[in-house]
Amino acid sequence: MSGSTAAELRRALHRYGIERDRLRSALAQAAGLTPTDLDALEYLEANGPQTQRELGERLLLTSGGVTVLVDRLEAGGWVRRTRHPSDRRAVLVELSPTMPSAELEPLERYHAAIEAAARKLTANERSAAARFLGTVTERAAETTKRLRER
Repeated sequence: MSGSTAAELRRALHRYGIERDRLRSALAQAAGLTPTDLDALEYLEANGPQTQRELGERLLLTSGGVTVLVDRLEAGGWVRRTRHPSDRRAVLVELSPTMPSAELEPLERYHAAIEAAARKLTANERSAAARFLGTVTERAAETTKRLRER
């Protein structure tokens, strides 16, 4: 894809997004989770413990919806609730150290494959890719925010 136009790169990113969505759906099904369950687990993995309110805001869920989600994930052994270190009224949701990790093995292999592909790039290519992905991530977040403000 060297010499690709901006439109070709956008289409390639779109195709990647579609395939990643399919991967996530298959992974969720294999693990007995809903796509939103998987979203929550990925968000906690990427960002660490969160309050239910923060998690609900990120997942675009109501307070009741996030409570049901966390109850379900906690019952399945995926997450646990812990005390907030500085706010006695708040509870943190974090990944459980004993979560059923066998179901996530395909995800670990996928992550390893991505890292292997990244190692084939030069340092400059990785830097450019990281900048590009950071920019499109910011644009996606901004667009989501504008849609939610409507």
